[in-house]
Parts: sequence; C-alpha cells; structure tokens
Amino acid sequence: MSDFFDKQLLGNSGEFCTVIRAARIAAITDVTLLLLGESGTGKELLAQAIHQHSSRADKPFIAINCAALPENLAESELFGHRKGAFTGAITNQQGRIQAANGGTLFLDEIGELPLNIQAKLLRFLESGECQVIGKTQIEKINTRILAATNRDLYTQVQQGKFRQDLYYRLNIVPLELPPLRKRIDDLEMLLHKFTKQLAQHHNLAAPTYPKQTIKYLRQYKWAGNIRELRNFCERMLILFSGKTITSQHLPKEFQDKQFETNDFILPETGINLKNFEIQMIKQALEKTYGNRTQAARLLGLTRDAFLYRIKKYLIDYSML
Repeated sequence: MSDFFDKQLLGNSGEFCTVIRAARIAAITDVTLLLLGESGTGKELLAQAIHQHSSRADKPFIAINCAALPENLAESELFGHRKGAFTGAITNQQGRIQAANGGTLFLDEIGELPLNIQAKLLRFLESGECQVIGKTQIEKINTRILAATNRDLYTQVQQGKFRQDLYYRLNIVPLELPPLRKRIDDLEMLLHKFTKQLAQHHNLAAPTYPKQTIKYLRQYKWAGNIRELRNFCERMLILFSGKTITSQHLPKEFQDKQFETNDFILPETGINLKNFEIQMIKQALEKTYGNRTQAARLLGLTRDAFLYRIKKYLIDYSML
C-alpha cells in the first residue's frame, strides 16, 4: 500500500519527509485532513497516496475542484438531487459524496465553496448525514473527506469568506507541502525522474543535463513548483530529445538574470542590520498572526533559529 508514496511522492528534504511521515500515520485513520501548499506542490498526489495507504484503498477515490463548480450547481454536485427538485433537474443525480461512499472524496480548492454549501458540508463531517436536494429522508454516508487549498483559510475566516467552525473541523491534521524552492536539493532527482518517465511515455531519447545547467535551474524560483518542473521536463524532451541541455536551450523565463539576484538592494547609505532584522521578525509574526512556525518559514529560518532571535532581541510578539 505504501508504493504510491514511494513512487509518486519523491524527495529527501527534511520538511518534505516530515510531511510524508505524518501523512503515512494519518492515512491509516479515518480522520479528516487538510492539505496545504502552493499550487503545483502535489496536493492531489498526496491525497491519492493517503487513500491508497488507507483501509479504503479498494473503494472509490473521487476528486473535485471546488473552484470549477458553478455556485448554483455546487450543492447538487456534492450532495445530489432528485428529479424535479429544481428547474432543469430532469433526472435523479447522485452526488459526489454518495459516489465516494466507502472511499475518499478529495475536495480541492475548498476555500472556493460557497458559504451555504460550507454549512451543509460541516453537517456531513460531523454526523455523516447527507441530504439530497428534493429528498426528505437523510442518508448516512461513509465517505472520508480530504480537503486542499493554496489559500490562507485562517485569513479567509477573519474576512468572513470561510466558516470558522468548518475551518476548525477540517484543520484537525493539517499537512503542508513545501514549495520546490524550499526543497531545492530534491530538484536534480525530480528532474531525472520526470525526464525518464516522459521519455518512456513519448518513446523519445531523454536529454541530458550537465551539472552547470542543473546549477542554473536551482537558481530559478519555480513559482509553479513540481507541476512547473514536470512541464519544463516535457518541453525539453520534445524540443531537444537526445541532446545535452545547456543554458542556451532553456526557455525565455530562465534567461532572465533577475532570478539570480536578491530582491533586496542595499542602499548607498547602508542599513542598521539589527533594526532591519527586528522589523522583519515582527512583520513575519504579524502576517502569521503570531504563529512562530509559519513566521520562521517566511524568513527561511528553522523554528529554533527564529525563537533564538526573538529571545535575543526581546521581541514581545503577544502585543503584535
């Protein structure tokens, strides 16, 4: 059952491996999980791995993108409807929750669900009760929910865009996949793995990547994360099959030297480094509402290193 983790979720970086270990443990339970991470980090793959590693592996795994659901059809898509329940309901329709009975329903982009549907989903999570539109009887459905988002749901709760009670119900075991730029040591392994898989799929000779090119790729920001890397590998395979990839072969966005420079430019007058560091720490704490672990990530620090600086500068983050 663990093959899906081993074959599809590749990486050796510490933060990534910590998430995978937690996912393996949580997978064998029926607890609701919230998968976090930027777009392209592999949240759906993680959801599939959790399903395959669970006792529900021989039951359906159904994925639905909540952002793609028309607001007026979202309830019907999730919970189903009876013929004649509303204009246009010309047949009975089974909802995704019923279709995944005994298995797993993966709700991607959960933050896009309308508030009224969030209330009905909360009821299902708490009781397992599912009410089809146009049907008076309530069904008991045994479907496990895995939800994912690239948004900050806590901020959406503060803005009134996401139900607080649903947020806490989903956030029992959050699993946050790190972006590729925070696991850049995994890039070379992923690059070769994707290139090999795609070469076999397209029946083409794989290109090769010398160390200098890989060094160049490590400096890129990879805003699209693992998805962007895979798409890059496929493009290089199609265009330069069997060739040695040098910097001249790279797409235009890689030719922009700006990604090799730092975003911050030291002013001619210099700065007070201590004051600058204190301000960055305070801003990170403000952006994360005092969450020290998340604030440390924003600054590229370990939690221990971050706590050391708070103590060193006597920063009272409780007042922020």
